Amino acid sequence: MNQRPDGRNVDFQHRYERAYAPPRPDAARGMAPQRPVVPPQPRGGGPYYAGPPPRRGGKFKRILISVLVILLVVSVGTYFWADSKLRKEADLSTVIDRPEEGDGTNYLIVGSDSREGMSAQQRKDLHTGGSAEAGKRTDSMMILHVGSNGPTLISLPRDSNVTIPEFQGSESGKMRPAMGPNKLNAAYAYDGPQLLTRTVEYNTGLHIDHYAEIGFTGFAGIVDAMGGVEMNIEKGFKDDKSGADFEAGRQTLNGQQSLAFVRSRYAFTGSDLDRTKNQQKFLAALANQAAAPGTLLNPFELYPVMGAGLDTLIVDKDMNPYLLGKMFLAMKDVNSGAGKSMNMPVSGSVGGNLQWDQAKVKQLVNELKNDEKVTVTSDQ
Repeated sequence: MNQRPDGRNVDFQHRYERAYAPPRPDAARGMAPQRPVVPPQPRGGGPYYAGPPPRRGGKFKRILISVLVILLVVSVGTYFWADSKLRKEADLSTVIDRPEEGDGTNYLIVGSDSREGMSAQQRKDLHTGGSAEAGKRTDSMMILHVGSNGPTLISLPRDSNVTIPEFQGSESGKMRPAMGPNKLNAAYAYDGPQLLTRTVEYNTGLHIDHYAEIGFTGFAGIVDAMGGVEMNIEKGFKDDKSGADFEAGRQTLNGQQSLAFVRSRYAFTGSDLDRTKNQQKFLAALANQAAAPGTLLNPFELYPVMGAGLDTLIVDKDMNPYLLGKMFLAMKDVNSGAGKSMNMPVSGSVGGNLQWDQAKVKQLVNELKNDEKVTVTSDQ
């Protein structure tokens, strides 16, 4: 067996070349040379194997998968971070004699005058008065119904004349007797979120699914973290008690101005009823701006806004960031005209407190329970 210097077998090489060499041309018959037969190329990486063809788009796919994984990790981390920041202090499971659940979801949204965490200078700047340890009251109360016929936002005037029924004390767990007719905001002052929820359910017959409350500090902090909220004030007004001093026109309100705007009542002839309308307009504008892509997709805006509000946001024990997000998106829809905002229908006053129109309230609650389009008007 002959060996070449490179170690290959000479006889085998010759036989290989003869087997696959092109046939010689036959001059007598005028035949042209045929195309050579290409020998099969070995898959094991022999001299004729150039390897697999390059895959197109492989690098792009790897980058895309990496980005999606990062976004998933960030989203999940943000969800659990936000959930851990929520103050789940309202235990609605202790509320007694609750109405049956209806279709859709009902949120009780409360703005309290809590001064928790505020310095003396902040209380002065925000015109809140009182001290950090002062008892809390409700400055605003709203029911937000989210269903298949668009959201409905209903303000409950704090001076509404309602019956405070018997209830189970949130701290003692003992049953407390009914207090009879009183202002709606007195229920919160007596025993906090649970009694307020109990009183709203008792006087409306509407089941409350979730509770959300924010105090002065958190409210102003959210607005400032967003860089202000743009509002179109139709008519200028001034209120020394709240610190409000606004001219008519479109303008951006900072945290201090926003708090003055939603708290003002003495500058209006309708007092609390006019104030609730301003509160609805502002909260809808706030939700519209907070849920805008420019905020949600910008971490440098999203996280400061969330951080400013979550620490001071008191919710029920079953609330989570997903449900909270649905609440804000529904309020955004109210602002865009896809929903409805109104006051609780009022028929007059009793002892200076607003008396609800019971016939309209019953019709309104039935429409909400059945998740129907709301046709009731407040005439206010």
